[in-house]
Amino acid sequence: MNLIKGFSHLGHELTVLSMNTRKHQIALKEIPDEIKELADFRLVDVPARINAVDALFNLLFSTKPYNAVRFIDRSFSEELARILDEKEFDVIQLEGLYVCPYIPVIRERSKALIAYRSHNIEFEIWQRTASLSKGLLKYYLKNLSRRIRRFEIGLLNSYDVLVPITSRDEGILNELGNVKPSHVSQTGIDSTALIPNARHLEYPSIFHIGSLEWAPNQEGLVWFIENCWTSLHKKYPELKFYVAGRNAPEWLKQKFEQPNIVFIGEVEDAYEFMNSKAVMIVPLFSGSGMRIKIIEGMALGKTIVSTPIGAEGIDVTDGKHLKIGQTSTEFVEAISELSGDREKFMEIGRNAVSFIHENFDNLAAAGKLIDFYKQYIR
Repeated sequence: MNLIKGFSHLGHELTVLSMNTRKHQIALKEIPDEIKELADFRLVDVPARINAVDALFNLLFSTKPYNAVRFIDRSFSEELARILDEKEFDVIQLEGLYVCPYIPVIRERSKALIAYRSHNIEFEIWQRTASLSKGLLKYYLKNLSRRIRRFEIGLLNSYDVLVPITSRDEGILNELGNVKPSHVSQTGIDSTALIPNARHLEYPSIFHIGSLEWAPNQEGLVWFIENCWTSLHKKYPELKFYVAGRNAPEWLKQKFEQPNIVFIGEVEDAYEFMNSKAVMIVPLFSGSGMRIKIIEGMALGKTIVSTPIGAEGIDVTDGKHLKIGQTSTEFVEAISELSGDREKFMEIGRNAVSFIHENFDNLAAAGKLIDFYKQYIR
């Protein structure tokens, strides 16, 4: 969305073709008018269901990763072909690994520059998740990560240019075999929307915000509650831990039934919620790419405590822009320091805002990416 805004504000004409999945269904009329003005939005219904029987059938009788198969859809391919026949494009930017299988359709009908915007190292997410799992699930996830790795490598160089979102991801993809020109384009932020506001700040307090159906977030929260929260609650009996996010399963909600843990669920205005709380925690032990919520939190002046994996891909300095802890002891110590030293809390928050404005301005990032594309447009 930020790149769409950036490209549009720089005067470029955009068409957005998106899969409209069962899980994240939306109607065109629900898109706000100010967003519709940015681009020509086309939505295609693609079920992309997660089905246990289909997953088992895929495991036994296919070599392709189930994650990818769910997004290969004839109706999407047909709509893509129609748009390519209807319009002429300079650049076609593929958002993520699972739309790369449509490159042959694009090659048949367009001479546009094909850019693969890699959101993360996809197989690494499942590899890391497998390492934290047990039993049959561990076997399944290891198998899935190997398939995704083959799938990811198989699609390398089928595009014209590569656009990873971190330098680390660029290095890994080059090691795996990418030889196409690449440009690191980190996720930009809209400084007009992300404005720090401490008028209603509850200090001290800690919070987490993110998708609660995403396995890495679930793992991290369970780890934090089981390994850190008891110590923190004993040390600071009045301290509250707020959890916000959509689609929390019932088993996870039960984990939140602890003293002074306040489960909020989906919030109407994420930035307003974040501005009202103090220390943001991002305890991640799997996943890949860049955590957008950390970028947004830093832009809002939040002091963040994260794991090394959580802060991956963001060139921050521990203790200056945020706090990094690998173990439960380090996590508890970092939160304790920030909850007991308001000046330190404020200092890191100010450093975070400066860092984001210097390195993640959205219009600047969009402009640099356009300049990169111009070098290779036929």
